[in-house]
Amino acid sequence: MASGGKGLNATGEFFRRRDEWRRHPMVGNQLRHALPGLGTAIVAFGIYLVGEAAYNRLARPSGDHHH
Repeated sequence: MASGGKGLNATGEFFRRRDEWRRHPMVGNQLRHALPGLGTAIVAFGIYLVGEAAYNRLARPSGDHHH
């Protein structure tokens, strides 16, 4: 065992090689790379909604009675 770590038997080596594809950059985080601005857009839209609700509460004329 020249590597100094745990030695892998034939079965462990077999599964290690079979699972290498899981660490490939194209496999993980596909949605984040496919829609790069979605998170920023959701946050910006949320801030807009909160700002609009606050504006409507504060700037509404007092005699406004809509049904």
